[in-house]
This record gives sequence, C-alpha cells and structure tokens, in this order.
Amino acid sequence: MQDIFFQTLPFFLMIGLGFGAGRTGFFNAEATAYLTRFVFYFALSAMLFRFAANLSLAELFDLNFVLAYLSGTAAVYILASVIAYLRGVNVEETAVEAQCAVIGNVGFLGVPMLTLLMGAEAIGPVMLVLAVDLIVFGSLIVILITGSRDGRMSIGILGSVTIGLLKNPMIVSISLGLIWSALELPVPGPMNDFLAILGGAATPCALFAIGASLASKSAERPFVAGWLSTCKLLLHPATVAIAALAIFSVDPYAASVMIAASALPVAGNVYILAQHYGVAPQRVSASILISTTLALITVSLVIGWVTLIY
Repeated sequence: MQDIFFQTLPFFLMIGLGFGAGRTGFFNAEATAYLTRFVFYFALSAMLFRFAANLSLAELFDLNFVLAYLSGTAAVYILASVIAYLRGVNVEETAVEAQCAVIGNVGFLGVPMLTLLMGAEAIGPVMLVLAVDLIVFGSLIVILITGSRDGRMSIGILGSVTIGLLKNPMIVSISLGLIWSALELPVPGPMNDFLAILGGAATPCALFAIGASLASKSAERPFVAGWLSTCKLLLHPATVAIAALAIFSVDPYAASVMIAASALPVAGNVYILAQHYGVAPQRVSASILISTTLALITVSLVIGWVTLIY
C-alpha cells in the first residue's frame, strides 16, 4: 500500500504545484482558463485519439462492463438525489448534487494516472467509463435542469444535448480514433510522433490546471460538500465494485480499472455546468476542493486494493 501511495503522490504533487501557483497569483485565472482549454481541445484529445486508434471497438466495448458501471453509478446517483429531496432541494440543485456524487475527474486525472499506474491496457476501460459519464450522465444533468426550467421535455432539449456531445472534443477524439482503427489505417510515423508529443503534454498540464483551478475555489457549505465527497470517493467505487464483481462478473482487470476510475474526485466540468446554469456553483466548488484534497489518501487506498483483484 505504501508503494501505491508513493506512485500516486507525484500526480497530486503536480496538482499541489498548480494550486500554489494559482494561490500566489503567479498563475492567474485567465492563464488557468487558457491552459485548461489547451489540454481539453489539444493535448488530451491527441492522447485519446492515439489510444483509440490502436484499439478496436470490439476490444473497447463490453456490455457487462457498461451495465455494471451504469448500475453502480445509478445507485449512488439515486441515493444522492433522494437525500437532496429529503433536504427540500429543488430539481436543478438535486441534479447538480447527484452529478457531484458520481462524476469523477476521469479525463484530466484518470486517463494519465491510471494508464501509468495500472498499465497501458487500462486505457480501454478508462475510455469506456469516460464515454458513459459524458454521454449518459452529462446528458442527464442538462435534460433535468433545462426540463425543470421549461416545465416539460422537448425536442429542442434533446437537440441541444446532441449538439453538446458532438462538440465535446473527448467524444470526438475517441470516436475518430475508433473510426481510424475500424478502417485499419496505419498511423504514419510523423503523425504518431506528433500525437505522442502533443499527448505527452496532457498529463503535466492537466494536473497543473486542476491545481490552479482549485486555488480559486472555497469550501463553503462544507457539510453538504463533505457528504458529496464521501459519495464520490467511497460510495461510488463501493457500489461499482459490487456491481462489477458480484453481479455482472466483469473481467477482474477491467473491473479493477473501473473501480479505480470510480474513486476519482469530483470533476471540474461539473463546476462548469453549475456555473453555466447558475445552479449551486459554490457547493460544487467546495465538493471539488474537498474531494481532491482527500483523494490523495482515498485513491491510493482504492488502487492498492484493486491491484489485489487481478
């Protein structure tokens, strides 16, 4: 377990470096926004495309894997929603809180960290988790918030969700990579080197950007944020583990990657959505700050445990 902690420590030290740079003002909010945009649209997209281009859809897609992750995630999503309802929270805020409880930082933190710690074979399961998060739960929060405000569901809502997915560079890069793989096209040497260099920037830049973005966040309403962080760091990987190992009999290695991905702290894109719709951004901000701080310990413990599975 100590070895796992020291393996994960450099990733969180990079986050800490970004946090220090942001907190001291050396790296201001505008610089953080541009660095995040570079990672999101260029570096991470290059990494995902290169990984996907070397996979086949048959290797990537596993129905039992998807069902296990969906059911385990849905259980925590429903629990967080019920608790919010019992507290008298409206539909919009309930959707945001439920999103905090289940959506982890798979893109910026999970892809680089888990592929390095658990092996290159982890990229398939990680990308499948990322795709489910973006397509299913990323769409669900938009549908719930927009539908609640309009008072009904409409074709326009579904259209805007579809457009949003088509504009998401992570979805686009994974899809294009799989198409490239399906066509059995070789990746030319110069193109592969270009993608490797650009994708190599994703890990340090993404981690630094996470830390710098945390510098502007505060732990307001810590009780609720603490509850949501508990859901994300502990309950989510626990329910996913039960679904993957006890119910759907997912391959042990794939299950271990899924569980590790489920243990990641609250994703920054939840804050972007909360801020965009004006729904509880401070609550999300606090959840991201608390869960990322605690993740140094909890993620190490979860990864240490899942390595015993395979």
